[in-house]
Amino acid sequence: MKPFCSGGTEDVKLIQSVQAGEVADQEVNPFYFSAPVAPLVAARKSRRTIRLLDVAQTIKDMASRCEVLIVEGSGGLLVPLGEGFNLLEIIKRLNGSMIVVARNKLGTINHTLLTCEALHRCGLERICVVLMTQGRSDASVRSNREFIEELLVRVPVFSLPYLGRNASQCSSVRRSEKKIKKTLAVISRFAIFTTRSSDRLPKAAKRRD
Repeated sequence: MKPFCSGGTEDVKLIQSVQAGEVADQEVNPFYFSAPVAPLVAARKSRRTIRLLDVAQTIKDMASRCEVLIVEGSGGLLVPLGEGFNLLEIIKRLNGSMIVVARNKLGTINHTLLTCEALHRCGLERICVVLMTQGRSDASVRSNREFIEELLVRVPVFSLPYLGRNASQCSSVRRSEKKIKKTLAVISRFAIFTTRSSDRLPKAAKRRD
């Protein structure tokens, strides 16, 4: 699910296209704003008040309906989502693993370290990093993963290849899944294992994104 979404609904449509509409759009994205601005800004414009407690409960309700729930953020870790809270505050309320997705390009070392540091400072340790290769690469691409792994000793770092210009289309997602199946499996095992540390890994976890 993607609790918060501002502007277009492309992300929600993509999520629904790959999970066959098992849940309603409103459940996938309970807090939508048509204005393409930060959710808190949009909420104030529409005179809506969104409470952290309500957001956390909505996510927990969805999690209770499936074995593994993937929750996509909206913007960066500190983007204001509601009155007095951001994505970091939501993460602190949930007992899950964090997958930090970053562009593999110049500048990603700083952005990734800042995000992971913010999570660590809140006592959150179950983190992995996924570097996404871009269409136009630069000289930093080959060294970014090495340096991030060196500087984030306890954080697993994965990398995914460039998935094409139309990577966000459902057909492209399914083709890409076959190409990077092994890497996705490793990332999934990380998330499932750390979330369910006292349980055995499920043989075939049913995922809702």
